[in-house]
Amino acid sequence: MKILFISHSYPPITGGVENQNYELSVWLRKQTDLKLIANRKRWLLPFFLIYASLAAIFLAKKYDILLLGSCLLGHIGWIVKKLAKKPAVAVAHGLDLTWKNRLYQKLWVGIFIPAHDKLIAVGNETIRQGVIRGIPENKFTFIPNGVDTEKNLGNYSKIDLEKLLKINLANKKLILTSGRLVKRKGVAWFIENVMPKLPENIIYIIAGNGADKANIRKAIEKTNTQKKVLALGYVTDEQRNILFNTCDIFVQPNIKIKDDMEGFGISVIEAAACRMPVIASRLEGLKDAIKDGQNGFLIKPYDTNGYVSKINELLFDDNQRKIFGEQSRQYVIENYSWEKISKKYIEEMKKVLNKK
Repeated sequence: MKILFISHSYPPITGGVENQNYELSVWLRKQTDLKLIANRKRWLLPFFLIYASLAAIFLAKKYDILLLGSCLLGHIGWIVKKLAKKPAVAVAHGLDLTWKNRLYQKLWVGIFIPAHDKLIAVGNETIRQGVIRGIPENKFTFIPNGVDTEKNLGNYSKIDLEKLLKINLANKKLILTSGRLVKRKGVAWFIENVMPKLPENIIYIIAGNGADKANIRKAIEKTNTQKKVLALGYVTDEQRNILFNTCDIFVQPNIKIKDDMEGFGISVIEAAACRMPVIASRLEGLKDAIKDGQNGFLIKPYDTNGYVSKINELLFDDNQRKIFGEQSRQYVIENYSWEKISKKYIEEMKKVLNKK
């Protein structure tokens, strides 16, 4: 199969969509003939959209199928189908369907995106949001995001973590949130409502940057938890891997935010792959990423006591926590490894070609 793959946002730009597009391109290339056209600088996006549209028109005839890394590129799929008569498939992440822009909703969601032969949704909530906006449900297929199960593993110890944090961690328990800090992640809510109810020996580490960092800082000041909450800001890949391999629990306490949603939640899968028990909100794409009791635990959003109880339960018995961490890793390997996820993409694209 010859695939023309276009990504509007690709490393070194950081983020969930960027990582997903990168891994997808890497693993598809191992099994198919893949041509990648990618935008690697955020500020170039307006120019890239024009360039990618023209490039797709001229290149599409050389390939069997067009794969778009996001529905934001839906106009390209529409153009290719009209002019080159080639099938087009797009990945739907969530925000690329719900973006609250009148022109985008009218043209992209109303015309361009539904014209594709197949939309691969990273979460079932994404499908629901698409159907609400008038896209036929049979256009969608759910394929979860994948993870490189070896990528973040490392032989790190609490000594490495102490060097990173520059504090003494004797008798301390560590919970972690990692990723882009936006309001829907619920970090500020967690600091204000959950941290004051947890034992004094628990430290909450926040790794990442984002638009909600000011609210997080205010929440720390409001609760006077400067010694219990460490907001690290941007961390390198190695620093993140130290955290993934040495912290005790990963939390993603998402809350409901209008016109924003969690398409999947790749960080929780990366954490589970590193044998770290995950506690996350039973919300949106997190319900697809975490299977309660198998590779993590789901708590009702805003359920303060539910989070407190589950955190205390996991931290009470180190041996049971480690056993569950190993179970979580095995579940991720069996269900979310990129080798298996990329094969599902290929199967769906073959179905599209066979119909043609």
